[in-house]
Amino acid sequence: MNSTSRRFRGTACTGLALVLPLAALAACGGGGGTDAAAEAGSGKGTISVWAHQGQKSEDAALQAAVKSFNSSQSAVKVELKLIPGNDYTKTITATSAAELPDVLEFDGPTMANFVYNKKLAPIDDHVSSETMSNATDASKAQGEIGGKHYGLGMYDSGLGIYGNKKLLDAAGVKYPTSVDDAWTADGFTAALKALKAKDSDGKTLDVQENNGLTTEWGTYGFAPIVWSAGGSLLKDGKAEGALDSPEAVSALKTFQSWKTYVDPNTDGNAFAKGRAALSWVGHWMYPTYSEALGDDLVVLPLPDFGNGPKTGQGSWTWGIGADSKNAKAAGTFMDYLLGDTSVAAMTTANGAPPATKSALAASSLYKQGGPLQLFADQLAKPCGDSDITTSCVAVTRPVTAGYPTITAKFSEALNSVYGGADPEDALAKAARAIDQDFSDNAGYEIP
Repeated sequence: MNSTSRRFRGTACTGLALVLPLAALAACGGGGGTDAAAEAGSGKGTISVWAHQGQKSEDAALQAAVKSFNSSQSAVKVELKLIPGNDYTKTITATSAAELPDVLEFDGPTMANFVYNKKLAPIDDHVSSETMSNATDASKAQGEIGGKHYGLGMYDSGLGIYGNKKLLDAAGVKYPTSVDDAWTADGFTAALKALKAKDSDGKTLDVQENNGLTTEWGTYGFAPIVWSAGGSLLKDGKAEGALDSPEAVSALKTFQSWKTYVDPNTDGNAFAKGRAALSWVGHWMYPTYSEALGDDLVVLPLPDFGNGPKTGQGSWTWGIGADSKNAKAAGTFMDYLLGDTSVAAMTTANGAPPATKSALAASSLYKQGGPLQLFADQLAKPCGDSDITTSCVAVTRPVTAGYPTITAKFSEALNSVYGGADPEDALAKAARAIDQDFSDNAGYEIP
């Protein structure tokens, strides 16, 4: 999701920097060649760290972690630089590897492009085995290319459907309780029809239309429909035959049919104010919705289009600059940053699911029996970005330097379909454009 806290910028989106200008990356050239490898160095001295500036609570948590790390030992000193979230990805893109810091934060989907352009080094030899083994499988999937890890996150993200129990019960709608009994696509449509019959204007579904479907929200929020139908955004380096498959076309036809039930959510409060009974969004809306609905709030999985229910995942993550001369010290800081204390403080600040096993198990929100257990259950069944089967749930957006083109073209197609365009034509056009871009860039191959 660009992934962030800095909002799908229009709602309090924490965990998904989704509207950052990913498209700016598409113009980056010069990839390929030998894999970058930072110098280990002495493991002592001052290291530089960059992070995106977002919610005040997150900024404060990160600053506190840096201060605590610096005071906990004397061998390594961290100098932290916060860069405004709207400028952050563009800043990394425009900065040469030699001028990047020892440790930097980046939004998950941008990672492959930075690796392709030799701005990130593998972290496997620099973070501890304990840190690596404690990372959730979903977090590791987002940060892995060719068997090497370039990033690990403090937190992750997830999608679901929030329901208003009072309105669902009034309409006689039975709803799922876990990913194991998710609505089918037809079942979800039937639920919408039943809710419409009890709704004054018939607009009973919120899909965060106010965030815009041509932003990263379009891809993060609705690529799961394609994956759940058995399609994919990219397969074996090609979009044609995957993105425009009959399964994907059928799924978007169903999505298109739901528009008649959608509240445009122009004020951002369609669900919180009770106008819509269902809201298709992510974990970041829980604080607002919980406060508004209390015990009437239920958390449900996305519908199953035949290949099992799916969700997006991924968020901000941390890595080591390719030109670092002190990667050992960088790894020491990352170990601290990804420890229970720092992760717990950050996820308390932003409400996102922890991306470490120990912090996830201890979270009052995400632990077994917690109100957001669904999101943890989904992340416990990661698919990675290619092996999307019925038995997995959390799908990583394509780990490729060409992702900016994929997300731009898919979200454009989605928006066109939502506006009434023929799904087959829209997806075929998007697939051709993606494949042409990949062809023009030698498949964005990363050694």
